[in-house]
Amino acid sequence: MDLSVYLNSMRDAAGLPFYPIVFQVLLVLTFSVHIVMVNLVLGSSFLAVYEVSRKSEFGTRLSKALGRVITVGLSIAIVLGVAPLLFVQVIYDPFWYTATSLSAFWALMFLVVITLAFYSSYGFYLGNKKSSHGEMKARWAYVAIFFLLLTALFIHMLSMEQLTPEKWKAWIISKEGFVSFSGGEFHSVNLGRLLHFIIPSFAVTGVYLMLYASYFSEREDYDSNYLDYVAKRGANLALWASVLTVASGFWWLGTIPKDFSFAQNPFLIIGAVLGIITTAYLGAAYLSPGKRAKNAAILMFLTIFFMSCAREGLRMHYMNKVGYSIYNYPLNVDWPSTILFFATFIMGLFVLCFPAAAAFKAGKAHKGQVVIINPTIVRNSLYLMIAWFVVVAGLGIVISLKNGTLF
Repeated sequence: MDLSVYLNSMRDAAGLPFYPIVFQVLLVLTFSVHIVMVNLVLGSSFLAVYEVSRKSEFGTRLSKALGRVITVGLSIAIVLGVAPLLFVQVIYDPFWYTATSLSAFWALMFLVVITLAFYSSYGFYLGNKKSSHGEMKARWAYVAIFFLLLTALFIHMLSMEQLTPEKWKAWIISKEGFVSFSGGEFHSVNLGRLLHFIIPSFAVTGVYLMLYASYFSEREDYDSNYLDYVAKRGANLALWASVLTVASGFWWLGTIPKDFSFAQNPFLIIGAVLGIITTAYLGAAYLSPGKRAKNAAILMFLTIFFMSCAREGLRMHYMNKVGYSIYNYPLNVDWPSTILFFATFIMGLFVLCFPAAAAFKAGKAHKGQVVIINPTIVRNSLYLMIAWFVVVAGLGIVISLKNGTLF
């Protein structure tokens, strides 16, 4: 069977419930936020180990703070990772399901490995929570880093398998004609691409340290010398990691098929320009990193977002090469489910305003200070949650009655 015919016949017979461009935009946006958190977790893990090895007073304090960041950040990264994965399954379903079938063992091992990374990070955080200067142990952090890198490798491999459907047959059927159903094969690793996703972890972590110093600068119980140490450590780390990220980007670019003309992609050009501007800004920010932290964070996120757009454009090149386009996906617009989806998304943002505001203010409060949150935010969040439950339950009952499934 022709590969294009196979891929297009593997699509969901029900078609898409809404326009594919919307899912694609949401895929890029949610992936950008997800990869920032992934980078923060991985970079913080490496830096925590380094600070423990230095055995300095400030290093010990910083590594303990990073231990907390790793656990919370990994939780957020896992939750945020669900969204882009779901959007991939919606518009690129033939590629995702085939790749996870080809390497089913490694796709399942991903769940095991990320769980072990999660528990290992907690081992580092809780094991050193009450440790004083010179007593911190990094063994659990080493274990967490190992499992985090394995997680990155597994996801990278599955992503690369999706981009090369022309190799699927050769991977499944041996030269002797035997078909493999084991799902244990490990295929297609591009080191340049993998490093281009790992190295930015240190740049993101560096910018986070700058934000950390800026955020706690108003607290009297935080030593200004310690915050200056953190801010400069972050600026220096972010600067050199950004330089290495650019270098790894050129390495990856050299492995992309020339007929794609990917170097002319407008999103890639914008992302590259923003990357250069961000690197230059980080170099200039070293003298006052705390004051320039917010601008550095904005520039870095914009760089990551446009690079994510370029990544999606590259995926479309690979898909077009085998005769697949998401814009040709059968479309059956379903307004009720679409409206409910976006209403749930907006409601979720409003509901999250309360814990976000509480956490932000509590972190800035001095010891013993009472934090007051506008009660209107709490009431609106509660009313929205109640309304959402009523609407969802009501729709479920109406649809069930209409289809005769309740009686």
